[in-house]
Amino acid sequence: MTSEVNGEQLAEISNAIVSVLSESYGRGPTKAKTYAFDNYLFTVLEDLLTTVERTLVDGGEEGLVRTVRLTFQETIRDRIAADVARITGREVVAYHSQVTFHPPMGFEVFVLAE
Repeated sequence: MTSEVNGEQLAEISNAIVSVLSESYGRGPTKAKTYAFDNYLFTVLEDLLTTVERTLVDGGEEGLVRTVRLTFQETIRDRIAADVARITGREVVAYHSQVTFHPPMGFEVFVLAE
């Protein structure tokens, strides 16, 4: 039997992710919301690009921004996964991050253990 993730925990996950990103990038997303489905969590982040990243995207360097951002996300993955595990009381067995540019959004995907 899986334990359900409640609304308070979902808000706490969103806040934890925004906090880590704000600290790591010097600027965090302006809006974040986390959704739970079965053993999956999805956090949607809006308006997350830094000024430098927006400038690069405007100059046609989306690939560079994506590569740097996803590489950086891999370096902080353990910290984010640990926050999610602490909040939910469940192990994070998989984590993936993705970014889009039009509109500028990020997606954090977590698979939780049963």
